[in-house]
Amino acid sequence: MNRDNINVDTPATFDEIRAILRESAERQAASSADFDRRIKEQELQRIKSNAEFERLRQESSAEFDRRSAEFDLWRQESSAEFDRRINKLEELYGSINNNLGKVTEYFFSTSFEQGKRNFFGEEFYELRKNVEGEKIAAEYDFLLINGQSIAIVEVKYKAHHTDIPKVLKKAVTFRVNFPEYQEHKVYLGLASMAFYPILEQACIDNGIAIVKQVGDTMVLNYENLKAY
Repeated sequence: MNRDNINVDTPATFDEIRAILRESAERQAASSADFDRRIKEQELQRIKSNAEFERLRQESSAEFDRRSAEFDLWRQESSAEFDRRINKLEELYGSINNNLGKVTEYFFSTSFEQGKRNFFGEEFYELRKNVEGEKIAAEYDFLLINGQSIAIVEVKYKAHHTDIPKVLKKAVTFRVNFPEYQEHKVYLGLASMAFYPILEQACIDNGIAIVKQVGDTMVLNYENLKAY
């Protein structure tokens, strides 16, 4: 029963009121059912969306894992190739340095041996090469020896002024390694295929003889030579 059709001037009967209440309850029930239906639809859509999101997430995760594995494999292969090339360069560089070192030692040793015995203002009758220390780890490239003096010559293809402390240390370790020469004067020399002003001045300041190549000739400068 629709209350709008009831004459408001006429009091409603019990049946009419009951009909109105029943109709209102039916409308409320219909609204509630529609609300529940919409809620269920929204929940179902949410579940579907979550399921779709989870599916996409899993697919994305799997794709990410696949690409990560591919990247790791590529990185490992690239790293191995990089290491191989670096090792090859190190071998090549080491080989070049080794060859240059041998050429340098050959040049200076030949120059010392070619009948020229007067060095550092004295005559030396013995040349010993690549002598190892007996007590302290040290290598002496050249030792020029006579009855009263020892000349320790450090040989470098291309010397640097940072080599000076190493050269000075050779006099200290030599005294320990070879006590039989305690009474000998010890001279120091630095032989290099190339010198530059700062390096030469550092040698002069420390009383180290300069031994260098000029053309095909070995030239010595022992200005301010010091006995250690």
